[in-house]
Amino acid sequence: MNDAKPPHWLQWAREIQSMSQTGLAYSQSDYDTLRYRRLIEIAAEIVACHTGLSSGPLVKGFSAQPGYATVKVDVRGAVVRDGRILLVQERKDGRWTMPGGWADVGEVPSEMVAREVLEESGFIVEPRKVVGVYDSNRAPRHLEFYHAYKIVFLCEITGGEARPGDETTNVEFFSFDALPPLSAYRTTERHLEDAKAHAADANLPTAFD
Repeated sequence: MNDAKPPHWLQWAREIQSMSQTGLAYSQSDYDTLRYRRLIEIAAEIVACHTGLSSGPLVKGFSAQPGYATVKVDVRGAVVRDGRILLVQERKDGRWTMPGGWADVGEVPSEMVAREVLEESGFIVEPRKVVGVYDSNRAPRHLEFYHAYKIVFLCEITGGEARPGDETTNVEFFSFDALPPLSAYRTTERHLEDAKAHAADANLPTAFD
């Protein structure tokens, strides 16, 4: 299990933001609404103080997700062919990751990861099993402001060809022993180690935090 934890100030900001979001969802008076909105501002000020970001956009972002606060879900496709892992280069930062992205409402998880792999790499895949379910916020140096879980699916190629998508600039297979610069948050060495192990032994139990 990965025991890396985010800094205390980020944990506090996340907890305050989630409490305020849930509080606003169930608020029954103007007094409560004002107090919960102030908590969102405090959460934003904590983050701004430690990151140099402006609190205004943070307040806007923290206020953009109404309703009961819950974790976000990220899905990733682990596609292994001839002992090599499929990675895509992100247009956003030039780093490499397993194809995937945030879960969309109304879509089955397995269908969603297959769609993400196709859109970002050009390959048609069939999800075969769940490699692991991870607490993304325990990844080293992770500064994502929202709590998120990551589900990694082991997938098999059934068609298509390498083709970058709108969010990717390159598609390649890499040896597990010669990986390119990875995205600090989207794909970690732990995810890849588990994917390699499951590709070699389909009977392994699903990893989880």
